[in-house]
Amino acid sequence: MAQREAEVSRETLETRIKVTLNLDGQGKSAFETGLPFLEHMLDQVARHGLFDLDVRAQGDLHIDAHHTVEDIGITLGQAMAQALSDKRGIRRYGHAYVPLDEALSRVVIDFSGRPGLEYHAAYPRARVGEFDIDLLHEFFQGFANHAQVTLHIDCLRGDNSHHIAETIFKAFGRAMRMALEIDPALGDILPSTKGSL
Repeated sequence: MAQREAEVSRETLETRIKVTLNLDGQGKSAFETGLPFLEHMLDQVARHGLFDLDVRAQGDLHIDAHHTVEDIGITLGQAMAQALSDKRGIRRYGHAYVPLDEALSRVVIDFSGRPGLEYHAAYPRARVGEFDIDLLHEFFQGFANHAQVTLHIDCLRGDNSHHIAETIFKAFGRAMRMALEIDPALGDILPSTKGSL
């Protein structure tokens, strides 16, 4: 099997991002973003997706975290698309339900080649620590657009904003792990009647 790895850098006037991704890793992660809460969430993705993930980011955090969070999502999406190449043999679809105490979230993903995001999560608090919780939508929008996936995210219940976010990111990692798994029944076949994804 070909190596499913990528290293992508993105540089704008607002941010400098570098993402290194190995889809067939062991769940190892390293981060240097200046955003501890986002790093905690990305660690859940790596651990539960069994990806090796390294994210380095410098952004205009003196303004706010918006550009940095969005651009990390974009760059991770680009790395995902590059690591997957033509998507032959993958299961394509993945889903996961993850609870954490009172919170429960569901993530469903399709590596369809068509970007789309349905994001339904209501947070009781606007911030977790210093992190603006609204920015999680920007992260997932950037990822969906650039990984070219259809992504449905639903928090089914929850009273604690940290718990809600964590269930979403854990479910995101597990859904991707399912979707990106090589299906022995497919062999080298592309999982699409169109012949392309």
